[in-house]
Amino acid sequence: MAKQTGLGARLYLGGDDLSGDIQSVAISGGPALLDVTDITQSAYSRLGGLRDGNIKIVSYWDPSLAHPVLSQLPTTDQIVTYATAPTIGAPSASLNGLQINYDGTRGTDGSYTFAVEAQADGFGLEWGVMLTPGMRTDSTATAASSANSFDTGASLSLGGQAYLHVNAFSGTSVTVAIWDSADNSTFAAVTSFAFTAATAASTQQRIAIGSSATIRRYVAVATTGTFSSAQFAVQMTKNPVAVTF
Repeated sequence: MAKQTGLGARLYLGGDDLSGDIQSVAISGGPALLDVTDITQSAYSRLGGLRDGNIKIVSYWDPSLAHPVLSQLPTTDQIVTYATAPTIGAPSASLNGLQINYDGTRGTDGSYTFAVEAQADGFGLEWGVMLTPGMRTDSTATAASSANSFDTGASLSLGGQAYLHVNAFSGTSVTVAIWDSADNSTFAAVTSFAFTAATAASTQQRIAIGSSATIRRYVAVATTGTFSSAQFAVQMTKNPVAVTF
């Protein structure tokens, strides 16, 4: 893959698509470094400690979109997902965390922006790929197939995690699930890799399957339920190494 810019990215928070109001994004995460240097060593020795993560954004002042969402400063966990592009397979990062601020700055040039930071709560930052082309809109139940699949390269038995943002919804309920395939032709539901049925917009979920669960080479998103329109985004992390939460 050739080098790329940060143009055309997307930012979802708590089920809402805030992409058009975001000026910049800063992402950090990984294990805390534990200093275990002993007296026999002439350089630092370190071990990986607790997993952590942080996503900082700068938002433009928009009283009709970003402000009503960000100004709520909820005390419960929010999911933040950054997608490098609105395409299936685009590298992306998700964070289950707490929004700790909403700090406005009025510049001398008349600009007005807000700084927002989300700090990981429970799981740390997770990089993965988008399984939807940005926000995907289904008007009826849609099967997993080669038309909406992503090639992960190989089957792995190390489990995985997934994130869902429902941005708009009309109907009774929609169940979003991840299916897999060995040949990109015959797909089957991945056991326990379905989100709880969503019944409203601006909703979010994180799910995970066991660290020894198998996810085959090709993956795709399927929807079932009774609805006339469901707009949603899904990000998946297929663990390349054993992960313990």
